[in-house]
Amino acid sequence: MLWLYRLLFLPALVLGAPYYLWRMRRRGGYRKSFAQRLGWVPGLPPKVPGRRRIWLQAVSVGEILAIGPMLEAWRRQGGVEVYLTSTTSTGYRLAHDRYGPLVAGIGYFPLDWWPISRRAWRRVQPDLVILTEGERWPEHIHQARLRRVPVLCVNARLSDRTYRRMRRVRWVVPPLLAGVTRLLACSAHDAEWFRALGFPAERIQTTGNIKLDVAIPRLGADERAQLRRELGLPDAGLVLMGSSTWPGEEEALIGALRLTRSRGLACALIIVPRHAERRGQIEALLRAGEFTYHLRSRGVATGTVDIAVGDTTGEMRHFLQLADVVFVGKSLPPHTEGQTPVESAVLGRPLLFGPGMANFRVIAKELLAQGAAVRVADAEALATTAADLLGDGSRRETLAAAAQAWHRANAGAVERTLAVVREVLGEG
Repeated sequence: MLWLYRLLFLPALVLGAPYYLWRMRRRGGYRKSFAQRLGWVPGLPPKVPGRRRIWLQAVSVGEILAIGPMLEAWRRQGGVEVYLTSTTSTGYRLAHDRYGPLVAGIGYFPLDWWPISRRAWRRVQPDLVILTEGERWPEHIHQARLRRVPVLCVNARLSDRTYRRMRRVRWVVPPLLAGVTRLLACSAHDAEWFRALGFPAERIQTTGNIKLDVAIPRLGADERAQLRRELGLPDAGLVLMGSSTWPGEEEALIGALRLTRSRGLACALIIVPRHAERRGQIEALLRAGEFTYHLRSRGVATGTVDIAVGDTTGEMRHFLQLADVVFVGKSLPPHTEGQTPVESAVLGRPLLFGPGMANFRVIAKELLAQGAAVRVADAEALATTAADLLGDGSRRETLAAAAQAWHRANAGAVERTLAVVREVLGEG
């Protein structure tokens, strides 16, 4: 089965290359260090006797942020070193910004084709491989199996779409991923789906979602006031925020701002697009409207505006601390997958999201059941519900308290994950 994967990988790569090259050019930052994607691993220090090397793959920004507590724990405990890889340029930059002193090296994950993967493996020589969330690369796993290196899939989950696709070819899944030593599911629902796809039940363990253990430093009152001024927001008044928005959702949020103001409420809007390179598209939308705006990427605002666009990387957690109500993006039709609501919940922000939360279906269901979020059907419902919440401080406090209670009840996944890592490395 692996040979079929190897044979199909190259033609699939060639066919998909124009699209991915276009995306890489559009998003920027990929040309530098591109050789790493071909297996030319950046210089790593020689392995130290008695210290185990972990190759940790975290695909993008969300996963990079989530692994922070594990990296801190390994640094405190000693005995291991981490080679950290990411797939996206934003994840790669964030890893360098945050984790340089905590890891032995940072690089791009190599293409999962036999000669490239083998070259990278010869250079890294890990004692343990950790793949986060949806990362399950057959060649990478096979190279580990050849060398008898254990593979852990942590925070493992399946989107609805991925599960449907894998069910259609269920017979190829077990042989391709047979090298996975342990699969640590982020929910009981995901664990059940993995069992249904043929993963051995004895290798599956539900450890919870490590993203729920994230610690977010709180800004002080002076820092929040300064950030408001830098974004161009008024010193006082309510703030509605769109978190990781996708096309069509910015218009819906502008409609919510318009309705809120028509009710006599002083309110501003922060739009944080999922992809910062959409800033031109968003600016064209704003330029055609009645509201003033400022793009964070252009530095400090020179005056007060109605709408701030957070088109930078790594500042989402700061922006959230200015918000009175947060809408979670990629959830309004036609979008179906949703972005993460976790950081908003951790910070105790009243949450709104659309019906399309497939990537976070368990979390969304729990938040709704806890009374920590409100689901809206469409753009019109978003506008009405957001305006209602912004006008009802008591309801916002109730939602915020429920979100923080949900977060406290779901903590502990990092320690459970670290315990399995110690066990697999023979330290348990």
